[in-house]
Parts: sequence; structure tokens; C-alpha cells
Amino acid sequence: MSFKIFSTFTGAGGLDIGFHGDFHYLDKYYPKLNFKTLKALELNKFACETLEADNKYFAHTEVLNKDITKVNPHNFKDENYDVLLGGFPCVTFSIVGKRVGVKDDINGKLYESFVQFVEALQPKVFLAENVKGILSANKGEAIKIITKRFEETGYKLKVQLVNFADYGVPQLRERVLFIGIRKDINDEFKIPKPTHKENHVTVEEAFSNINTKCVNHKFMKQLPSTTAKLKAIPEGGNFKDLPPELAVKAMMSNIYRKLERNKPAYTVLASGGGGTWSYHYEEPRALTNRERARLQTFPDDIIFKGSNTEVRRQIGNAVPAVGIYPFAKEIERILKSCN
Repeated sequence: MSFKIFSTFTGAGGLDIGFHGDFHYLDKYYPKLNFKTLKALELNKFACETLEADNKYFAHTEVLNKDITKVNPHNFKDENYDVLLGGFPCVTFSIVGKRVGVKDDINGKLYESFVQFVEALQPKVFLAENVKGILSANKGEAIKIITKRFEETGYKLKVQLVNFADYGVPQLRERVLFIGIRKDINDEFKIPKPTHKENHVTVEEAFSNINTKCVNHKFMKQLPSTTAKLKAIPEGGNFKDLPPELAVKAMMSNIYRKLERNKPAYTVLASGGGGTWSYHYEEPRALTNRERARLQTFPDDIIFKGSNTEVRRQIGNAVPAVGIYPFAKEIERILKSCN
């Protein structure tokens, strides 16, 4: 028996893959879990093409290329989903402390749409992911509103800040997980113990044995001036290390920042202008999308659709499958115990 997932804000499917299991990452195998994604709701058409091209993790998935704010969740309430997944955008709330703020803020509307899916589907469990900044948004008021709203839907809620590097992801990626267990289920979600807190997976390990001919591993075209800058920056350095003749004006530390081979990567970004593409620790170039996918722990057989920029967006917005796997395993335990 498989537990049924309704996935929202699915993107390229990293969160779902973590729930499915049955994948290799580097030299480790993550055994299959008893989950199937039956619906995947995603606005970005290129991400939908990525999901539709996958005949392993999303072979049984109906991909819905739609705006979640325009989908009625009650159309699916009789399908008895076990799990609802989604990474709604960070909510800032235009009017702090008032429910109307959720409706006025663009991202607030997306968050509220996710909550409406919780209310309509009443899954046994939901898991939502968000950026660390949601904990301090509106001076801490946003998280209070979100927590109260989720609890009103009839769920026992756990909010956990996670550094995915502590769970085997070769990237310092801090994210907040919202895990809701329906109140009629007599069990508690236990936060999995970190597996790699003292031995983070390094960038060099993550890039090992990449097939140079695999899909999504093309080098970007870059200006000779960019190559010159990267040659002048040491491993782990950034624009601040440039000599005067190559200097650039910048404020953020990630501008022309090179990785360090013996450490996890800094957070992989979904978008950004010149100098933000993430750069190889040794070679004077931007990372390929396959290298970014390795940092996000996507299995190598996932083929991303769209332009270089679109693929970067899909990878950067994803939840690392390896990092979410132990949380999915704990949810599987809970669902088995209540069947």
C-alpha cells in the first residue's frame, strides 16, 4: 500500500523525491518509501515539463500547470490524500496581525491557498517548507499568525529550523519546516537526529564522478573579463579579493564567490544578476546546472527542461531530497502506525 501525496508548489520535485526514496546520491542509496505523488500543482510550465519527462518518481502523477489561487481545493476533497506537500513563498503580511494582511500580500495569498488545501483535503499529515527569514518577518509577528492559522485547521504543528547540511546535503541551506499531524492521530512527530552534523558532505565529494556528457552539464558562455576576475579570486573568496584593475562595486558576499572544495557550498540561489551564478572552486567558471543539481542532491537521472536560466530557477527553488528523506521516513512511520 502506498500513501497518497498531493503536492503543491512542486517545482522540479525535490521535496517529492525525498518522500519517494529509491535513489542514489553519491555512494549512498536511499531506500524506497511508501509514497506516491498523485497530483502535482505547479505554475511554472518548464518545471511541469521536467515533472512530465520523469518516468520514475512522477510516473503516476497528474501534473496540473495552474495557479494555486485559481484552483478550488474542494474539487479534490473526496480523493483521501494522506500527505499534502508544498513550499509556499515567504509571507510578509501587508497588515501585521490582521487576517486581511494575508489576502493583501501576494505571497500571503499563496500561503492562504495552501492552508485552504489543508482545510479541504484534511490529509493525515502536511509538510510545508520556507526560508529562514519567515521566523523574523514582521518582527516575529508573521510566524505567530502562520502557526495560529495552521492550528485552527485541526493539526498539531511543529515548526523546525533545519540546516540541511546536517542531514547529508553538501550545502549550508537553512530552511523552516512546518509539519502538521491531524489531531485525531494519536502520535507525535519526532524531529530526526542529524546524520552529518560532525561530517558535512563537501563540494568536492558532491562533484565527484559527474559524467561530462550528461544532460544539463553544459558550461555557460562567459565574458573574458569574467574569466579574468575568477582567476584572480582564491578558492572561497569573492569580489573583495579582486585587484584594483578588476574591482567591482557590490554589497553582497555572494558576488563572484567561489566555492571551497573541503566544505559544503553556500546556499544555491534560484536567480540573480551578474556575479551570482556560484563559481567553481578551481576552474574559473560558473557552475553548470548539473553541478547545482548535485548540490541540491537531485539524482543524476532527473532531466531539467527549459533554458539555462529556467533550469537554474528550478534547481535553486527546490528542497534537497536527501535532506528531507529522514523527515519523510518519520512521517511514513506515523502513517503506518495509524493504519
